[in-house]
Amino acid sequence: MINAKYIGLLLCLMLFSCKTHVEEQKQLNVLFIIADDLTTTAVSSYGNKVSQTPNIDQLAAEGTRYTKAYCQYPVCGPSRASFLSGYYPNATQTYGYVSGRENIGPDRLTWPQLFKNNGYYTARVSKIYHMGVPIDIEKGSDGKDDVASWTERFNSQGPEWTAEGEGELVQGNPDGSKPIRGGNVMTIVKAKGDDIVHSDGKTAIQASELLRKHKDRPFFLAVGFVRPHVPFVAPKNYFEPYPHKEIDLPYNFEEDWDDIPAKGINYVTSKNAQMDSVQKKKAIAAYYASVSYMDAQVGKVLDALKKEGLEDNTIVIFTSDHGFHLGEHEFWMKVSVKEESAKVPLIIKVPGKKPAVCNSFVELLDLYPTVAELAGLSYSEHIQGKSLVKTLDDPDHKVRDMAFSVTQNGETFLLRTDDRAYIQYGEDASLGIELFDMKKDPEQYTNLALLPEYVEEVKDFQEKLKEKLKEVRSNDLGIDY
Repeated sequence: MINAKYIGLLLCLMLFSCKTHVEEQKQLNVLFIIADDLTTTAVSSYGNKVSQTPNIDQLAAEGTRYTKAYCQYPVCGPSRASFLSGYYPNATQTYGYVSGRENIGPDRLTWPQLFKNNGYYTARVSKIYHMGVPIDIEKGSDGKDDVASWTERFNSQGPEWTAEGEGELVQGNPDGSKPIRGGNVMTIVKAKGDDIVHSDGKTAIQASELLRKHKDRPFFLAVGFVRPHVPFVAPKNYFEPYPHKEIDLPYNFEEDWDDIPAKGINYVTSKNAQMDSVQKKKAIAAYYASVSYMDAQVGKVLDALKKEGLEDNTIVIFTSDHGFHLGEHEFWMKVSVKEESAKVPLIIKVPGKKPAVCNSFVELLDLYPTVAELAGLSYSEHIQGKSLVKTLDDPDHKVRDMAFSVTQNGETFLLRTDDRAYIQYGEDASLGIELFDMKKDPEQYTNLALLPEYVEEVKDFQEKLKEKLKEVRSNDLGIDY
């Protein structure tokens, strides 16, 4: 017969085991991986049949892949400031190349800072807050970082456009006579040497080392890869799968710009960049090569996570700060709020959760409350994102009925619903409007906004925008609007 003393001891052990299990559940690690300027249209798990992204695809097969994720500002600085602070750009009026700390003040906790203040080791490797690419990467400098967010910070210096190899400038170089140059231009370098010559290769090594070093304590590790941001620099072997002559250009037609407001013509176009069809193909091929190089580095970090036995207690997030135009509408780069620029890949893998595809609208702003909730951390009630935790168990759960993104100093707006994309230039719409049927016209070729049969629908969207801006600006930041 089992005596009472033995039963009591057994109960104590069971209670201790349960308590320990709960504590372990609350101590989930976070591995946040972000690419720079990566559009969904260049990721094979999002439908691209040419670009090769096996490591991102594997993560997508293991986690929840979000098909309708949108950034809040399709430019590096304000996008990152938004999701790291937890506020919309229009709430804090953060539109430039800053960290965002300047406008939220010292007392509000950023996403990684919340983890730091709760006993986590927090580190960033390379670009998380804004860094100038290529200049801060060439210098190995911090960029517009937020010191309060991190326990440690690591920069990954690289040669960028000065790397040895075969170089070519395909922007503003109509006859091919100009030499390659730095800056925010489409310079291509098929570089000599291996992965670790360049910034992202060094980032993968550093991130992997930090996983090994800090695997026995809770961590929030943010890993920022700078490719495929221009310049398109990668070891030469990554270019081999993408001969430019085999690249198909997106469909365009001469009258496409006729119904686009002047404010909606992107800052870099095939016209002002003086690109011929060969240069366009070379740019797309080089972008894909840069994506493949970045994807290989993502694989190295995920391999390190697995080798260190950390997969079962680490949340993994992969995304980009915004998208990138690859010649659609003859547009290049980011800034516009058309689909290729505003939409982002987003994958979240959580231990114990089944793989899934979620078609709800979500925003990068939602990452902060989602990961905090998963880790069991309390966060400010003023954070403007919405938790995605329910989607991890029920991918059919609807988080938002639309996505909201802004650009051009917060004065150009996107409301993206299931059926429509509404773009308004100027808060009073004085600079133009666009309305697209995203079921029949997903490439956004035909602007319906000025057709008489859509007058009432446009009015409805204008009211929705007013309501959204009122909601966004209703916060405790003490800003005088």
